[in-house]
Amino acid sequence: MTKKKQSVDPRRYSREVVDGVKQAPARAMLRAVGFSDADFSRPQIGVASTWSNLTPCNVHIAELARDAAAGVDSAGGKPVTFNTITVSDGISMGSPGMRYSLVSREVIADSIETVVGAEGFDGFVAIGGCDKNMPGCAMAMARLNRPSVFVYGGTIRPGLQRRDIVSVFEAVGGRAAGAISDAQLLEVEKTAIPGPGSCGGMYTANTMASAMEALGMSLPGSSAQEAVSDSKRDDCRRAGAAVVRLVNDGLRPRDIMTRKAFENAITVVIALGGSTNAVLHLLAIARAAGVKLALDDFTRIGRRVPVLADVRPSGRYLMSELIALGGIQPLMKRLLGAGLLHGNCMTVTGRTIEQNLAQVADYPDGQDIIRELSNPIKKNSHLVVLYGNLAAEGAVAKISGKEGLRFSGPARVFDGEEPATAAILAGKVKAGDVVVIRYEGPRGGPGMREMLSPTAAIMGRGLGGKVAFITDGRFSGGTHGFVVGHVTPEAAVGGVLALLRNGDIVTIDAEQRRIDVQLPAAELKRRRKALKPRKPYAQHGVLAKYARVVSSASLGAVTE
Repeated sequence: MTKKKQSVDPRRYSREVVDGVKQAPARAMLRAVGFSDADFSRPQIGVASTWSNLTPCNVHIAELARDAAAGVDSAGGKPVTFNTITVSDGISMGSPGMRYSLVSREVIADSIETVVGAEGFDGFVAIGGCDKNMPGCAMAMARLNRPSVFVYGGTIRPGLQRRDIVSVFEAVGGRAAGAISDAQLLEVEKTAIPGPGSCGGMYTANTMASAMEALGMSLPGSSAQEAVSDSKRDDCRRAGAAVVRLVNDGLRPRDIMTRKAFENAITVVIALGGSTNAVLHLLAIARAAGVKLALDDFTRIGRRVPVLADVRPSGRYLMSELIALGGIQPLMKRLLGAGLLHGNCMTVTGRTIEQNLAQVADYPDGQDIIRELSNPIKKNSHLVVLYGNLAAEGAVAKISGKEGLRFSGPARVFDGEEPATAAILAGKVKAGDVVVIRYEGPRGGPGMREMLSPTAAIMGRGLGGKVAFITDGRFSGGTHGFVVGHVTPEAAVGGVLALLRNGDIVTIDAEQRRIDVQLPAAELKRRRKALKPRKPYAQHGVLAKYARVVSSASLGAVTE
């Protein structure tokens, strides 16, 4: 830990809430919730729990929050636990409820900022499980800039026959194609999710947990632990103690979340073959931290960073199998040795990335989950930022290389996810088609739904690699295939996506980083004149409010 600065006041914020004659009413209220006389002189540390029994990702987090609070107490702080929300992408996927998923990221960030700011906490621990928990917590950390540590709730154990949630989504497509029976689908449904923890591949939750560790905001190893494990409970206790040390030393999130730290996070996400959602979320976190980060930074870094992890959805292995080999720390050490990480970036340990990795051992001989740098799965990034007349402000493709690097075909256009999924399951989408789902962007959705149901249906029907898929919405981290999301400008604000018609030839070229419809400018202009405005999906409530204020996906879809 860094040497304590004499000017640091570990009670900088709580002092204003509980000290002095004037604050006697505040102390009276706090005595009723368990504060003793001695507690008023200790740094107050919030423990932000995302516990809920509505999803396996978060069902165990109340227990982890108790462990984090115990760590705070043992280090001399006064823990105060509070809750924020979560929603389940896996449950709401393919339904109107998925519109609230990305919105929940903003609600989580806003609520943590609100509680920590209102109660005068000197620092806090945030524990997240499902996809939007990680960026939501990190955005609050960056905004508040009070000493804090993120704890990942941990990954789920594999289901029977190494199944996971994506196995169920793809089994739905298999049933539609007649490849499996109702009984076989039910058997997959009953055995894919064995207990607590986040979805088991390198989907968005595990991707963002890894990014948080690479960013320096989690303790080493936090991203690669099973949800139900002694190591995860110990991680929580150590995180609680770490926040107290950070408070005493005055080390804050913006000291850690530098531009170089974001470059480290991008590097690790690419090496792991992580979710396209990482682009959206890292842009949003960087904005909250006051760090300039743009889509083109992913291209710049991606030109020199290879994909090394053979993990799902495009690869073979689950996160629990990577955990058994040592998690992402040995991978980070390899990247550091190759000059691909900034080793001098500070972390919540009070030490740099290089110092944290100094004693980390390499992966055992013979393993094939993480490739050597000399033998990558893909020599450069799978996250490909595309531009063209369909995406003047950019789009994000997930190209592993297995599905090819170029696709051109006739558009099959759908205004929304539901008709597209129905058409795919009914066998109306054919090999060679480019499936277009529009009016699913941040404003048009609203909420930028993930398209796991239609993409999994494509895989289940045996069309993987035979069709392409583009949308102004998002993709689940579990999506694989020739897919392009985050198309901006989105259809709802007049993007060219709104002008497409069935049969228009769309070309996606990952090598040239282009996405275009083969139509002359004059025809696009003619169609634009004839375009009629669409009635917003939501007229009131949180979705309508979100649609009014949210930014473009190319800027992170933020509401500030």
